[in-house]
Amino acid sequence: MQQILVYADSLSWGIVPTTRRRLDFDQRWPGVLENALNEGSRRVRVIEDCLNGRRTVWDDPFKPGRNGLQGLAQRIEIHSPLALVVLMLGTNDFQSMHPHNAWHSAQGTAALVRAIREAPIEPGMPVPPVLVVAPPPITAPRGPIAPKFEGGEHKCVGLAGALRTVCDELGCAFFDAGSVIHASPLDGVHLDAAQHAELGAALVGPVSALIAPDR
Repeated sequence: MQQILVYADSLSWGIVPTTRRRLDFDQRWPGVLENALNEGSRRVRVIEDCLNGRRTVWDDPFKPGRNGLQGLAQRIEIHSPLALVVLMLGTNDFQSMHPHNAWHSAQGTAALVRAIREAPIEPGMPVPPVLVVAPPPITAPRGPIAPKFEGGEHKCVGLAGALRTVCDELGCAFFDAGSVIHASPLDGVHLDAAQHAELGAALVGPVSALIAPDR
């Protein structure tokens, strides 16, 4: 069985916009992806490591443990051997308490890629390829999370392009989620169930191209 690690935030955790509820696994895009990949003879397990509020490399001043760089190498070690790591982070880098722009966030993702490649995995286990997925742009934040993401729709401008540049420099695969989905109109940040379904289906091709066929 091939294992894929999704390292991400609440957009992948499956939070239901304007609530604290969570979509079921089969509704979340990692679950949609796993189910689609397993429709044939292939056996794939998608491991979700998706933490609400996770940044790329910065701390949350109000909640501990949201710095995505901390402990990442150990997560790669824990779950190895891995056929692929999918990174989809950046949205929380633009919360109102941070001054970051798209370039800063993309550099944070670059640091995560390097940590994955340098993780202390066991001898003979593969260093997994990385697929960087740019999250869809934030739109005008609404509802309970509006103060947290105030101004995020401006700070996030250009993230997909900045991430594409980083991926070109590091030799990573890249996919722009904003090319197929958009943030929920309910809160301007998270994904509705329909967007999860669209993203999971759209990633089947890129992921299949990166993992070796079953023997």
